[in-house]
Amino acid sequence: MSSNIPTRRITRQTRAVAQKDNENATARTTRTTARLKPPSNSGALPPPSHVLSRATAPTLASRAKVGAKDENKVDATAQGKRKREALGEVTKNGIKNVAVASKETKAQKFDGVVIKTSATGRQPLRTVAGPTARRGMKTAAAPSQIHPLDEIKKPVKEVARAVAIEVAPPEMKMAVEEDRVFKKRRTSSEAPEEVKSFDEQHEVAQALELGVDSEPEADPNGHDWDDLDAEDVDDPLMVSEYVSEIFLYMKQTELTTLPNPDYMSSQKELAWSMRGILLDWLVQVHARFRLLPETLFLCVNIIDRFLSARVVSLARLQLVGITCLLLAAKVEEIVAPSVSHFLHCADSSYTEAEILLAERYVLKTLDWNLSYPNVMHYLRRISKADDYDLKARTVGKYLLEVAALEWRLLATPPSLIAAASIWLARLILGHDKWTPNLAHYSTYAESSLIPTANLMLNYILKPVRHESFYKKYAGKRFLKVSVWVREWVLERWEEGTQVSLAQDLPKLKALNRAERARLEAAGLVNRDLDDEDLLARS
Repeated sequence: MSSNIPTRRITRQTRAVAQKDNENATARTTRTTARLKPPSNSGALPPPSHVLSRATAPTLASRAKVGAKDENKVDATAQGKRKREALGEVTKNGIKNVAVASKETKAQKFDGVVIKTSATGRQPLRTVAGPTARRGMKTAAAPSQIHPLDEIKKPVKEVARAVAIEVAPPEMKMAVEEDRVFKKRRTSSEAPEEVKSFDEQHEVAQALELGVDSEPEADPNGHDWDDLDAEDVDDPLMVSEYVSEIFLYMKQTELTTLPNPDYMSSQKELAWSMRGILLDWLVQVHARFRLLPETLFLCVNIIDRFLSARVVSLARLQLVGITCLLLAAKVEEIVAPSVSHFLHCADSSYTEAEILLAERYVLKTLDWNLSYPNVMHYLRRISKADDYDLKARTVGKYLLEVAALEWRLLATPPSLIAAASIWLARLILGHDKWTPNLAHYSTYAESSLIPTANLMLNYILKPVRHESFYKKYAGKRFLKVSVWVREWVLERWEEGTQVSLAQDLPKLKALNRAERARLEAAGLVNRDLDDEDLLARS
């Protein structure tokens, strides 16, 4: 007995050691087989059966792991089915409500909305991603009831824009974000950039509400005008009995005395800039002799009509100018300067005989027709309808000479130039309403005056080119209108720009009415004339 106990103990130890060695050998064989196992599609032979049986024999632990995986797979499948039921793709019976996108379907997400576009040409589907999907809310209906496109018909442009942004490069995304910031909704705390201040914006808006554009235009042929000539029945110098027929005849005659507006194309040595230099010098000579305004405008008309008919060299251009001024002075002045005086102004560049010979040649070319309806006559007629406003009339004279220097107004009749001058002068002075009396006595509606006034305004916006003309109206005799009119223009536009007066006119009228309302509130509208007004009137 005693001899057997050690033997059985040794035998059990030996069996335990042998079983442990057997398990270690099995584990090594399994690892070796896993390393040497060929791919399933390689066509290699399987390992021997005894090796396979030992290598693939599952243990209890491996079986438990496989069972856990199967249970998780079943749970995942059931959970996925419940999610698909919540999304509306599959019902509880397993029947699909809407067509499921293929494997080539691409999904893009924007603000919680997933838009799936199928490459097979199917219609896009709309599902909701977020907490509502987890709670089981169905958002897609059967095709027989609601088409999927009907739900996204309204925001389709925004979604398409978001999809394009998602696939765009980073530079384009930054540009889009900047564009979003620029186009964001304006709040009440942000001031617009177009208007310098809130007060100015409020005044302009308030003036526009008064009906600047809604006012009816005064008709020149209407019946709302007043008979201003009836007051001059006792004055024989005003010839009130024939004044209407006289101005009607002048309007018919002015069309026959207009020069060719393109005569400079036939002149070989002259240019429009040379004409401007000549007229600027004649303005200086005219001011030195203190001649009438009618003399200057008749002189300009004679020069343009003569140059329209004859080709003149540059050496004889000054002779033509001084001769035409002599002719105009003989027609308009009571006591005209002599030929010697004009020779002195011309620095004795020509002789007296040359001037007299040129005088006969000019008269023969014009067929002795000097019946020019002077622009000053129209200005006085319109100024009567304006109650003889001194400042408006002075600014109007300044604009008349602007029209004489501006060659683009050669084809404009004198009556239209005078009416546009008074209209623009009144606009500059803040009197923007073209009354029925002004429309009747000028024979022009407001809309027909804007193009001519626009050319005058663009001339003032250009840099000063005619120094003598500018200095003439910069003195106290003419209320310094060339200075403050230019300042008024430059406050509203930049120098050298081409203004569209038809577009800016509503804003100009609104500003004038706002300023006039402010002066009326301050009691400064009907103030007395200042010292400059009294000096000019004396």
